Amino acid sequence: MRVTEEMRNFKAESIGEECAARLREAAREARMWAVVATSAANSGHPAGALSSMDIYITLLGAANVSPELADSPERDRIVVSHGHTSAGFYAALAAYGFFPAHEMAANFRRAGSPYQGHVERDVPGVDWGTGNLGQGLAAGVGFALAARARGSKAHSWVVMGDGEQVKGQVAEARRIAAKEKLTNLTALVDWNDIQISGRLEDVMPADIPALWAADGWRVLECDGHDYNALYTAMKSAAASEKPAVILCKTVMGKGVSFMENIPDYHGKAASGEKLEEALKELGGDMSLFNAALAERKGPLPAGRSVKLERAALDTGAPRTYTKDDKKDNRGAFGKALADVGELNRKKEGAAPLLVFDCDLAGSVKVDGFAKLCPENFIEAGIQEHCVATAAGAASVAGVVSVWADFAVFGSDEVYNQQRLNDINRAGTKTVLTHSGLDVGEDGMTHQCIDYVGLFRNCFGWRVIVPADPNQTDRATRWMLAEPGNICLAMGRGTLPVIVDEKGEPFYGGDYKFRDGEIDLLRDGRDAVILSMGHMAGRAIEARETLAAEGISVRVLHCATPLSMDSERLFELTGGLPLLTCEDHHADSGLGAAAALAFARAGKAVKIKNIGVTRYGLSGSNKDVLADMGLDAAGIAAGVRELLK
Repeated sequence: MRVTEEMRNFKAESIGEECAARLREAAREARMWAVVATSAANSGHPAGALSSMDIYITLLGAANVSPELADSPERDRIVVSHGHTSAGFYAALAAYGFFPAHEMAANFRRAGSPYQGHVERDVPGVDWGTGNLGQGLAAGVGFALAARARGSKAHSWVVMGDGEQVKGQVAEARRIAAKEKLTNLTALVDWNDIQISGRLEDVMPADIPALWAADGWRVLECDGHDYNALYTAMKSAAASEKPAVILCKTVMGKGVSFMENIPDYHGKAASGEKLEEALKELGGDMSLFNAALAERKGPLPAGRSVKLERAALDTGAPRTYTKDDKKDNRGAFGKALADVGELNRKKEGAAPLLVFDCDLAGSVKVDGFAKLCPENFIEAGIQEHCVATAAGAASVAGVVSVWADFAVFGSDEVYNQQRLNDINRAGTKTVLTHSGLDVGEDGMTHQCIDYVGLFRNCFGWRVIVPADPNQTDRATRWMLAEPGNICLAMGRGTLPVIVDEKGEPFYGGDYKFRDGEIDLLRDGRDAVILSMGHMAGRAIEARETLAAEGISVRVLHCATPLSMDSERLFELTGGLPLLTCEDHHADSGLGAAAALAFARAGKAVKIKNIGVTRYGLSGSNKDVLADMGLDAAGIAAGVRELLK
């Protein structure tokens, strides 16, 4: 279907009857295909798809989206937060020529098909993969912030279900949008009053209009099946002086009489006589269904190829810290970030750098960037769930997106959001400070000892744990220009600069950070210590203790445990006994990665992993690490035991 010129980009004041009739016919046909899709798959959420259909058909006709603009950075973004209505959104996209409707219906929820059960970016026209309710508005916030940072007129639209309105992440997103005055963001709520377990008032009562109004949004209400009312509300919201929400009163299962207002059909596909009845009411017949079943046995369709893009960014010249400097890695990260931010600020052709903070700017060292680039610094308060998603969405919308937070908040607390960033092939840069037992006095609730393992559970995340301020500086600059999701993790304490045997900074000068690299810090003949992060300096200290006893130890450091070069590990270990040491869970970090590499290669090596084996104490980082056997004395003891 091609909309009339009057409708696109809200040029007309209202929709005429001829245009409304075309929308009505498109929605009828799309409803038919949504029913065929869910029935062919014998799975899905048909009633919700039918409920939202008129919203989708109107929005796709009026917003600045089209098959030709599907990958344009200047397009409007549409986020479907209630991703289970995928059959409806896919059918609406098909109505506007994004792909053939019969292809979608025949391959919906088929293994290997791009038309997955919840909306995914493999489908042209889908800007963010959701499914977990409560995620969409946060993604819309990220898109809106990215558009503003790029100086783009693109608008972000988020279509939501009514059941998800009580989720905490939705409230976080509402508040951030209001604080940032995101007038380029509009939410539309499919308010049909039904969720899986029944009526909203029975499952979890909520005053939906009051929730939005209390957080500073303009609240509009309309009939969600009246095209002119929908169009007029959208046009008004797009021109609003503050973020606006349109509460669309709808009927669950609209268009199929036996589904209307029946909770059972929220997640139940029609079959047999009921399917025949549904298709008849929508102007079709069983031949459509039978043809879909036949096509379902044929070749799989190709989806959209979502590629990671490298940002155009000048990362500048690295700083070098000397052996006399007593710095922490946090400070080195903060200075490098500020350097790159200032260098690229308002620079022609450079990707904007967008930095998010959750009330910890001074502690995580993004305050320097905030002073130099205030327009691209987002202070979001203590609202980590929204920020994790918003940073991820922003990273696929033309900006370099950085979020710095305490490790326990940026990984453990928001694991689901970081997992969705991985699924969406985002490019967010998550910087974790105060990781491991190094956070000391804050105690076990704040000692994040599992971040490597958590990101290992995903399939696209990379993790960097630098040894000292020099490596941190270079890793930061490398990360900012590198595509994909990357986590940079560090502790809180001050660290010695790692030097070579001549006393020169090992990671200074011409050193270039390389993903997967294993660095030979000291050579030796009796055993090997493989360290990660701030344990490198302690490993060198342990080596000196052992040398006095006549034990010669080789010291290695790997900052990237998830992409460690296995062949280089085997070469540098050379069959010697291997001790791994890390301020991390002993069974899910660097040591586990090394042991798995040897096992998979069928290589035998005597190995001992030392790390965190229980929740830590609350005290100085020196005392807490010593109690866990992770100081120089503990590392030396581990080597002695390994050599027995």
